[in-house]
Amino acid sequence: MLLRDRREAGRELAARLAERQRDGTLTDPIVLALPRGGVPVADEIATALGAPLDVLVVRKIGAPYNPELGVGAVAGEAPPLYDRRTLAALGLTEERLAPTVARERTELRRREELYRGGRPMPDVRGRTVVVVDDGLATGVTARAALRAVRNMAPARVVMAVPVCAAEAARLVAAEADELVYLHQPRPFSSVGQWYLDFDQVGDDEVIRTLTAARTDADTGADTGAGADTGGGNGGTSTDGG
Repeated sequence: MLLRDRREAGRELAARLAERQRDGTLTDPIVLALPRGGVPVADEIATALGAPLDVLVVRKIGAPYNPELGVGAVAGEAPPLYDRRTLAALGLTEERLAPTVARERTELRRREELYRGGRPMPDVRGRTVVVVDDGLATGVTARAALRAVRNMAPARVVMAVPVCAAEAARLVAAEADELVYLHQPRPFSSVGQWYLDFDQVGDDEVIRTLTAARTDADTGADTGAGADTGGGNGGTSTDGG
């Protein structure tokens, strides 16, 4: 199984979510993308649901000797979320990671300003929030995002991803009311291996996508809510938490 690109993956996910919207289990949705890779996926979903699109910036906390190895994540002003097993395996402490956390929080604020241009986070109180990324490898950034959303008092939180590792799915499902995914391949080494086109998403693309979504919302454009955009084999994981 290979996904062509993030937008195709978004359209397939959108079909799953549109079914829930039609049967009344996904009401008053707002879509929050995890930038940068989650933005094109989320754009397709927001269009299909006729829902507002925005971003929730989360920063990975990398190991000191290997920044690509995520040992935790930070979202907003909340305390960092750590993968405790990874910390123990690598002999790392929160104190040693404090400088990394400070740098990532500074970068988080810079990106929030860049993507939003001073606009506040949308009010999600009482709404169904669909949090979207392009895949789950360890799940730590998604879990940090979901906890941040919970603090905003939504009615329901759904995590939607095209592809996920089994262990990451288990951990993320415990943080969401529902996890919707297309594929859970085994073995799983990285998100990118399951896409034919996994080119990096740039800041310019994120800004263009968000600007276009806001323009459509402001002009009342028909975004095709509830459109059936196709499907595929996949799964759903639910958790009452």
